Amino acid sequence: MEPAESQSETFNPWSVVNLVFDHLAREGLHPTLGEGGDPGAPAAELLKCMGITPAAEGNRHVATRVQDRLAELRDAVFGDG
Repeated sequence: MEPAESQSETFNPWSVVNLVFDHLAREGLHPTLGEGGDPGAPAAELLKCMGITPAAEGNRHVATRVQDRLAELRDAVFGDG
């Protein structure tokens, strides 16, 4: 069994910033996050409030699938070496 830490949800805070800001801008609003400075820390706090661990590498599940697919492609192209 994997450690509980590896089962927790992760997400890149910048993806949240982008999603929220795009949505608000489409609604005609001019959002700010972080008192007009770097929005990364407030975005990370927002994720934590939603029970998601901020991680610069993004969603761990997606990253794992990407790595698995790359391994399949390497095997298909290069074989067992």
